[in-house]
This record gives sequence, structure tokens and C-alpha cells, in this order.
Amino acid sequence: GVTRLLLTRIPFFKEIIVSSFSCASCSWSNTEIQAAGRIQEQGVRYTLAVTSRQDMNREVVKTDCASARIPELDFEIPAFSQKGVLTTIEGIIDRAVAGLEQDQPARRAADKEVARKIDEFIGKLRQLKEVSSPFTFILDDPSGNSFVENPQAPQRDEALVVTRYRRSPQQCALLGLEGEEVDAKPPAAAEDLRDEVLQFNTNCPECNAPASTNMKLVQIPHFKEVIIMATNCDSCGHRTNEVKSGGAIEPQGTRITLRITDPSDMTRDILKSETCSVEIPELEFELGMGALGGKFTTLEGLLRDIRDLVEKNPFTLGDSSTPSRTGKLQQFLGKLQDVKGKAQAHFVMDDPAGNSYLQNVYAPEEDPELSVQRYERTFEQNEELGLNDMKTEGYEPEPASGR
Repeated sequence: GVTRLLLTRIPFFKEIIVSSFSCASCSWSNTEIQAAGRIQEQGVRYTLAVTSRQDMNREVVKTDCASARIPELDFEIPAFSQKGVLTTIEGIIDRAVAGLEQDQPARRAADKEVARKIDEFIGKLRQLKEVSSPFTFILDDPSGNSFVENPQAPQRDEALVVTRYRRSPQQCALLGLEGEEVDAKPPAAAEDLRDEVLQFNTNCPECNAPASTNMKLVQIPHFKEVIIMATNCDSCGHRTNEVKSGGAIEPQGTRITLRITDPSDMTRDILKSETCSVEIPELEFELGMGALGGKFTTLEGLLRDIRDLVEKNPFTLGDSSTPSRTGKLQQFLGKLQDVKGKAQAHFVMDDPAGNSYLQNVYAPEEDPELSVQRYERTFEQNEELGLNDMKTEGYEPEPASGR
């Protein structure tokens, strides 16, 4: 047979390799995908409540290292047991059924009881395609390169929960990532990095050419210190910047609400951390944690990044889109453009870590259009931030009592 390879660049998934195999003798064909870009900084877990036949048609990108689970049947497709594929939820179930049926003739000859149980399980998998009763589909990818379609984009999908998490050492080893080496030498006490721009070598996230990243510690007035990192690629011209919090996680979460009433509000400085979600209630729009990463920009700059993120999503534009979805998307982009100039709206930033900031132009006086609310984090929010397993007191080992 013949295998054809295509290296293509998708804005949402960076670069992927699409391979297609076909056999002229038996007419068997197969398609696979492989991630050609970098492994993401965090893993991702998609939890979808499947309640209708339309949910079975959702597009799914499943990489080699992703695992798929259906808790109601205690069914799991382990990581690295299948090649990466671009399919639907129904396609994943069909692929699992085909894999189980492949060796059934040999099982019936060797052990009829095991073959009978597998036949019963195959029947349960086929019943799932009819969606006679709701079930849960979980896609967990430590590399962060898998995806489950949101047909209501850019609005929030109540049936789909996206969780980003830090990889465990076992998951890093599974992906072939080396652990960070701990420097035993403490830094000098007199060393101050506030006036220095540090530079280290890295690779361009777009073309993978050698590039350099500049890093600087900056003090934001009336807030805290942050670390700004900027990368500029001389090969392809790609430029990017990212912001990391320079301090600890705050004791309480922060919810910042700005009532946009004037075009001058677009010039307010914004620090959006990786753990911050953004919401515009008038547009029924919500941007989850981890999307767009950490940014230090203006309100206009953040809205422009949101527009670019929505426009470049291949699942809402191009061959895979529908006229109704495209019209809905254009209507949303028009409303988003109105927020920048004419329409009044509320801009909400919710950061459980408390490391986000929106400029108060009346500082140190109170801003009548800006409200900052601090709240106690829930157990789920502490779990996402890794605080539930963090022990800061009483962790020292007790000395052995001698006689």
C-alpha cells in the first residue's frame, strides 16, 4: 500500500502530521494524526455529559498519549494503545468495538465464556450510540494536545467541562520529559534581578528554529511583582509574550468587575494570569482558565486576542463549519467590536489564585466603575491549583526517640 504524509499547521493545535494509508489489493484504508508541535505546559481533561445523538457527532482530536473513559461501563482506552485520530465520539466507540471484535473467533475457540462476556460488553457499547440513557465521556491527555468540540462556541457549553492540570512525575516520564534539576547552591543574598533582563535560549513555538527569550521582573504599581517573558524569532518573525506571577497564591480568590462606559476604558492596563477566567455577560461569552495564557496588556489588547482566538479556531471556520455556526460567529464578532466603541458591557475577571489585576485609573481613590470582590476558594478550585495536597506546616519528620 501507499502511505501519504501531510504536515499542516492548525492555529488551535500548532502543527500536526496527517497520515493516510490505502491498500489497492483489499481496499483497506486508515488515517492517523500525530502532534508535530510541542507538548503543552499543562495536561488537559475533557468531561462531556452525552445526552443526545447530536453529542455523538462532536469532533474529537485524540492523540497517542490520551486515554478515553466511560465510567458508566467501567470502560477505558489506555494511553498509547491506539494511534492519534481525528474523529467523533461515535467514531471512538466504533473503533473500540472493531478492536474487541477482531479476535473474537479465536476467543470462541479457546474460551467460550470469555468470548460471551466480551460479546455482551460489545452490545453495551453499541447501545451507547443510541443514547437511550445519558453517559459521561472523559478524554484525558497529559500532553494537552487533545480536543473535544464545543458546538456552541464562542458561548460556554454547559455539558462540557475543560480542566487543565499539572502533570505528575509519572506522566512526565511517560511523555519522555526529563525532571527539572534542582540547584543545590542557594542564590546570593545580594543578587537583585529587578534591574536586569535575563536571556536564555529556546525554540520558536511556530517554526522550531533556535530563538532567545528575554525575562524581566517588573513591579506593577498598587499590585505586586510579575515576571514578563518575551520571545522573538528571527527566522519566521513570530513574536509572543507571557506573564507569570512573581508572588505566592493569595489567601483568597479575586473577582474583578469593570463596567465599560467609555472608549477610554480600553486603555486600562490588565494583568491576566494563567488561572484567570474572563466573562462578558452581555455577550454570553466566557474564556476559561489557561486559555491565552498569562498576559500583561490593555483591555483593548485582550479583546483583540480574544477575537483572534475565535476567528482562527478551525472548528468554527473552514470546511468543518456550518452556515448557522458561521453566522452566529460573525454576529458575536460584531458585538465584540461594538464593546470596544459604542456598546456598554461588563468585563469580569475571576482569578481563584488572586494574581490578576485591572488598572484603577483613579488610584489611590476608589473607581466608581470598578469593583474588586475577594472570596473563599471552593475545594474544586483548590484542587485545580494543587493546594489541597500542599502541606506548609508540620511537614518536618519527627526525630526518632532514643533510649
